[in-house]
Amino acid sequence: MGSKWRKAKLALTCLFVPRAAAEGAPPYSAAAAVFSDDALLSAAAMSNDFRMPTTPIPSSSGLRLPFISFQLQKICSICLNTMKPGQGHAIFTAECSHSFHFHCVASNVTHGSKICPVCRAKWKEIPFQKPSHGREGMHTVPGSHWLPPPRTSANNRRHATSFFHPSEPLFFNDDEHLDHQPELTEKSSFRKDVYDNDRSIGAIEVKTYPEMSAVSRSASHKDFTILIHLKALTSRRQKRGANEPNSRAPVDLVTVLDVSGSMAGTKLALLKRAMGFVIQHLGPYDRLSVIAFSSTARRLFPLRRMTDTGKQAALQAVNGLTSNGGTNIADGLRKAAKVVTDRKWKNPVGSIILLSDGQDTYTVSSPVGSRSQFDYQPLLPFSNHENGGTGSKIPVHAFGFGGDHDSKLMHSVSENSGGTFSFIEAESVIQDAFAQCIGGLLSVVVQELEVGVECVHPRLQLGSVKAGSYKTRVMPCARRGFIDVGDLYAEEERDFLVTVNIPVVDEGSSDETSLLKVRCVYKDPITKESVTFEEADELKIPRPDIVRDLVVPVEVDRQRNRLLAAEAIAEARAAAERGDLSGAVSVLGRCHKAMSETVSMRAGDRLCIALGAELREMQERMANRQVYESSGRAYVLSGLSSHSWQRATARGDSTYSTSLVQSYQTPSMVDMVTQSQTTFFGNSSPQPSVRPARSFNLRHQPR
Repeated sequence: MGSKWRKAKLALTCLFVPRAAAEGAPPYSAAAAVFSDDALLSAAAMSNDFRMPTTPIPSSSGLRLPFISFQLQKICSICLNTMKPGQGHAIFTAECSHSFHFHCVASNVTHGSKICPVCRAKWKEIPFQKPSHGREGMHTVPGSHWLPPPRTSANNRRHATSFFHPSEPLFFNDDEHLDHQPELTEKSSFRKDVYDNDRSIGAIEVKTYPEMSAVSRSASHKDFTILIHLKALTSRRQKRGANEPNSRAPVDLVTVLDVSGSMAGTKLALLKRAMGFVIQHLGPYDRLSVIAFSSTARRLFPLRRMTDTGKQAALQAVNGLTSNGGTNIADGLRKAAKVVTDRKWKNPVGSIILLSDGQDTYTVSSPVGSRSQFDYQPLLPFSNHENGGTGSKIPVHAFGFGGDHDSKLMHSVSENSGGTFSFIEAESVIQDAFAQCIGGLLSVVVQELEVGVECVHPRLQLGSVKAGSYKTRVMPCARRGFIDVGDLYAEEERDFLVTVNIPVVDEGSSDETSLLKVRCVYKDPITKESVTFEEADELKIPRPDIVRDLVVPVEVDRQRNRLLAAEAIAEARAAAERGDLSGAVSVLGRCHKAMSETVSMRAGDRLCIALGAELREMQERMANRQVYESSGRAYVLSGLSSHSWQRATARGDSTYSTSLVQSYQTPSMVDMVTQSQTTFFGNSSPQPSVRPARSFNLRHQPR
């Protein structure tokens, strides 16, 4: 009796299987699986007739989860709506005794669900709806097999096969139409007076900082450093509400989800919950498509608008995910690229989210004579490369889940597409990592940004343009250079260091030298207008006869330290891949020592403090080969991705409030992560954070 009572209590207090279940115990039991996959998905899908009490209970993975009451007996565990006789919906009761709306079960069946959503029992009799006549019926499946249906006729057999395993169309041009999205008229879409006064979508702030406030007239200065600082400003439209018409640029989001056998249990349950959070926060003008892959990939959900109806259908598609098979990342990416390229209509912002916890065992091949180097190029379809054939780049934001994923593969995919790579070390962080990513994607204010730098003084020449992973071009005359920046999120900042060669001042010349002019050209994602912004004043520098006691500004020194750290991380990673872990640790140590003697570090600059903490963390993760293979490599590559793009990534527990590695988070990212960490499913009102208070502000010091 004691054992049965414990199981009954577990059924009432757990939302998903504890970690131990994924580490040897059966992945699901009838008791522990109640709402393990399904009920986590959406508080928004619940009716007002049912609310989960919000008393949190600790779970084995550290998450605080709401208590589930006996009211669940009146709820369909697929759609989370009330289920009472006489409300116009047929009710299906399975042989395992659990009941659901008939149309919910039939929809789950079409998305590949083969088992009871509550107890995970395999059904011998399954419901279906004939698409041609709309009649409801039942298939009997011998034993525990899903197919085939009863052998009544060849026609029935063919119909059932295509119904349960629908063949994908040749072209994914069945995306939902965007005609219902309100469009701006020519008169209201772009008026300069409104743009100037309202700081309309896509306004940019540009500042320049020279490394010294003056240079002697009689001295030349080679590689004189100038910082170009950009910031995308939040429009008033966005402040009025993220999902209001024309408040922000709508998104086409394709999620590519690993459902291989290694995702069974807690991982899959947490993935479903994270996808539920994403779906809940998409607006009615955003569109979502879901690709699931294991040994092969299939499109579970076409590109469809996230209206209330669309969200409900998306939740059902995600709810039907089951784990089995191998890991074919390339096939998943090919399907995602096909969704993007075949679509008839396009939202202004497009992105792919890829999550995997394993190694691609189908596409990656090792060159002859090498066991450590792999060819990752086939993983990313040509159309998705930064210089792809279509000319439109869709970034892949890759998330490596757990300690067994191929971080080199995931980093390569994201880097080649212009996306970021995040390392999700703790299972419980997956939702926060997704939240941080969509917090940025749902706040794009600038697209196709190109920054132009031009020398003003006739004898001035550009030396170098340091921009991380962003493409740069310096003209043969060495007087003009360009940086291809791409999209910027609201309040997102970019810092680039340009060097110039300053000549000696001729006698009788001016007491100051004009250095640079900065010009930005970009596209407004809502109005589709091309906007040109030119800095009002040229950057000039005084040329006195004598210069004394000049100090490098903190703004410039901070960015020098960032580049110094990024270069050291890349060098340490190369040493670690050669097997020289002690050498890698030494590289990071020397960098930290050099940074500690700089102006910005001594001034307590927060970015520099965060960089120092990150370098120490990387040293610990390079302590030995086992630690480096399990987490060090992924942590290092995620750091490189973050610093090279100057964009926030998840690293270990980096989305937690106590982490120092948050230098690139924008306010919209912070807000979305906060919602993820403080909102319990079953109650739309945010609860007090269960995480410790922040150790310091996320934003940089005022400039």
